Amino acid sequence: MTNTNNRNEITRRKFMGLAGGAIGMATLASMGIAGWAANKTDIDLKSLKYIEEETDILVIGGGMAGLFAAVKGHDAGAKTVMISKGRLGSSGQTPFAKGIFAYDPNTAKVSIDEFTATVSRSALGSNNSVYTKQMAEHSFARVQELREWGFFDSALYNKSFSKPINERKIALLERIVITSLIKEQGKIVGAAGFSLDDEKVYIFNAKSVILCTGAGGFKPNGFPICDLTHDGTIMAYNIGAKVTGKEWNDGHLGQATNAADCFNGWHNMFERKPSVNGIEVHHDLGVDLNYVAYTNGNPVQMSPPGAGANKKTSGGPFTPDEFNRSGQENRKEGPMNGPEDGKRPPRGEKSGEGGGPPGMGGVSVGGSSAGMAIHKSEGLVPINDKCESNIPGLYAAGDALGSHMSGGIYTQIGSSLAGSAVQGAIAGEAAAEYSANISTHVISKGKIQDIKEKILAPLHREAGYSPAWVTQTLQGIMIPNFVLYVKKENMLKAALAYVEELRDHHVPMLRAADMHELRLAHETVNMITTAEMKLKASLMRKESRCSHYRMDYPEMDNENWQAWINIFKGDDGSMQFEKQPFGSWPKPNSI
Repeated sequence: MTNTNNRNEITRRKFMGLAGGAIGMATLASMGIAGWAANKTDIDLKSLKYIEEETDILVIGGGMAGLFAAVKGHDAGAKTVMISKGRLGSSGQTPFAKGIFAYDPNTAKVSIDEFTATVSRSALGSNNSVYTKQMAEHSFARVQELREWGFFDSALYNKSFSKPINERKIALLERIVITSLIKEQGKIVGAAGFSLDDEKVYIFNAKSVILCTGAGGFKPNGFPICDLTHDGTIMAYNIGAKVTGKEWNDGHLGQATNAADCFNGWHNMFERKPSVNGIEVHHDLGVDLNYVAYTNGNPVQMSPPGAGANKKTSGGPFTPDEFNRSGQENRKEGPMNGPEDGKRPPRGEKSGEGGGPPGMGGVSVGGSSAGMAIHKSEGLVPINDKCESNIPGLYAAGDALGSHMSGGIYTQIGSSLAGSAVQGAIAGEAAAEYSANISTHVISKGKIQDIKEKILAPLHREAGYSPAWVTQTLQGIMIPNFVLYVKKENMLKAALAYVEELRDHHVPMLRAADMHELRLAHETVNMITTAEMKLKASLMRKESRCSHYRMDYPEMDNENWQAWINIFKGDDGSMQFEKQPFGSWPKPNSI
């Protein structure tokens, strides 16, 4: 095999422009792009340093959930270490969230119970009302703390996030990629990963771990989620944790012009200071726009459900009459207090002229958030209201927890950021209480050696597939809107056949020349596993509800599908599925 390790083979942006969805793989093949190549590592593997650290709580993730998990865990008396794949408050989706919900008991026009009931009606029963209510109850206190830290004074969050971390002298390690959770004697005992900058491998011995790793996508154009690849969910799944919510879909649109330009695609939201939202419950799909594009073609325009901005279509995702906003004059009154300052973000028609998220102005295209579910709907299955998973000592918060706080649909504006803050705080306190009652476990040398070998395997391969090439192939399979947004059994099965081929043939032969490519290799594996979960969960759910739409099962099936789908690894390593009825916790014998 000749060395064709050419880093300039094709850019992802050029690929996406050429691919236009399903033709992606054919395009790659026709251009003779070689995914396979000899592997020339740029680092001396014998010089890698191995660092071992010990703590009570290990917080993985530097966004809103991670911030509160670290602060509240520390304040509850636990030694806490915080790890971030990027920079504190500057990676993941947190920097792009500019609205945070707060239920102010002094001004709210409805009770928390009425608010929770409204969310449940919008979510068609798919929300976990315990987490919905919990978010509302604690949101005001979290917002007040953020205000004290200066969160609302700047469009950038690093300074305000750093304030409580530095004041408490919480250990913070940035640009560390965690790839593995460590379980021994049936409980979590730590995690392992590597530095992107220093050629170091880290082994963390921890009494408890809180995943605040966000959700993920397939690195699509137009949405700033390229560093979110479902890492936490898949790491937890690999050690026996249950995950959920993979059939739901975030349906945000992107702009047709310069589709990969995240900054201008988000108009001026990057430069906007965050603000507080009051009660405003919607039923915002986004998936309906993908249906319109599928049936009538582009362009489509993002607008309130039923507002008539697009050509009329028959069928498609269902919106309850109560939340069908066919013009402001016809809007049925729900609990709506609106933003705290009474102003809505401007919605410009052109890039750079104000405006909301992608798709809110100009010509829009679908798939900009492909691979991501509704916030807080996919992630680890909680076994109680403490953000605890079925693995003792393992907690999750924010988009890493499948709390179904809003169900399979976007309901309360700004609740995503508020939910991350609230859940992070609760997980931090719960993990501190857990850690106070157990002793430190010494991880066996055999386990550490095994993990080191798995982490570094792509660096040791003499030849293999480029993770970038495999990711591009995965994008060609999963991003077209007729796969995850407008679903049909034959297309889901066809996509699954491709994904299983990547899983079985390409994943074992991923190569990496340096620490950056090592990161890409692990991310690629996580995205492929997620793709398998999403396709199989979508095949299993034979109905349409909220952001899950099946053309072959267009109606809601309340007899068989008032249930969440949980996914776990069977004893033989195969992917297993189970139903968990809405409004219940996992059965003890299934944990």
